[in-house]
Amino acid sequence: MNAGQGYVPSSILVVYVSRIGDTMLITPAVRALARNWPGARIDFLGSRTSADVFRNLSFVSNVGTARKKSIHFLGWLRPKSYDLALVYGYDGDGPFVEYALRVARRVIAFVQRKASLNRKLLAAVEKPPFRSCHAVDHFLSLLKPLGVPPAGKYLSYVIAPEEEDWARRELSPLREKGSAPLIGLQMASFPTKGYRDWPVGHFIELCRRVRMSYPNAHFLVFGSELELERTTYLHTQLPECSTHYAGRLSLRQSAALMGQLDLYVGVDTGPTHIMGALHRPMVALYHGYSPSWLLAPLEHPCLYVVDHPQAGANCSPDDAMAAISVGQVWLRVAAALERHFAHAGR
Repeated sequence: MNAGQGYVPSSILVVYVSRIGDTMLITPAVRALARNWPGARIDFLGSRTSADVFRNLSFVSNVGTARKKSIHFLGWLRPKSYDLALVYGYDGDGPFVEYALRVARRVIAFVQRKASLNRKLLAAVEKPPFRSCHAVDHFLSLLKPLGVPPAGKYLSYVIAPEEEDWARRELSPLREKGSAPLIGLQMASFPTKGYRDWPVGHFIELCRRVRMSYPNAHFLVFGSELELERTTYLHTQLPECSTHYAGRLSLRQSAALMGQLDLYVGVDTGPTHIMGALHRPMVALYHGYSPSWLLAPLEHPCLYVVDHPQAGANCSPDDAMAAISVGQVWLRVAAALERHFAHAGR
């Protein structure tokens, strides 16, 4: 069955309870559904953080949250309210797929561990082999049984007007002092992917190199409470030219500030995917085990990539990100600032 055979759903549910970065990577697939069926209502169900990613997207009608522990109890007492549901991720015993089967007439998901569950699906899609394609293409593959073509492979995120106003007010004291360029720093990934983290000493040295060429540069230090030790250390080393935001902001507040940056420098993690959707100048650092050709933002107009020197099939998480030198990153930062800041007359 595919869209060309006359199937036109009027209501679609997309389910993905995941982290920020992976959630960002499915936005091209959801946008493709909306482009293919512009009259359909599309709702999204995810974790609290993934739901935050989908808020304000024009192609999504409603955003809800769910947890694995409670999803077993939902969707039993009302008639099926969706023509179609797509379930992303691989949730072990399949509670989110089972929920989708309760609320939707047709369900598509990646192959589940339970054969009995796969038989109930409109299509059980085989996962692309590990590291065989870009993550966006991986997620777009769930649309193939429907015959839905991509509607671009760029990531989507929308900063609300009130969020933008708040960010401008927050940064106005720095702008009034002539602090420029404003450069955001994302120093760490999440703990289970700590091998993606670039050493704090390298970040400090990079900032000092930036200040040699741009004496009024100011750094906004992003991150969660989990990396407070290293973010605080960087701030104490550069107190006169940095603002420490790590652990102080919500996801959407961080994104609003990122939308005001002259440049962003970060490792491969959720906020970097969000920055990839904002189409602002950015330098992104990728570990060789998860290189840029698998995860970097696609169709981005001002992306500067730095890959690990051992990037490729033989690289493992044991290969240290310290192998990316400060000099390598500075070359990309200098190029980005020269093109998008200095030439812009800021």
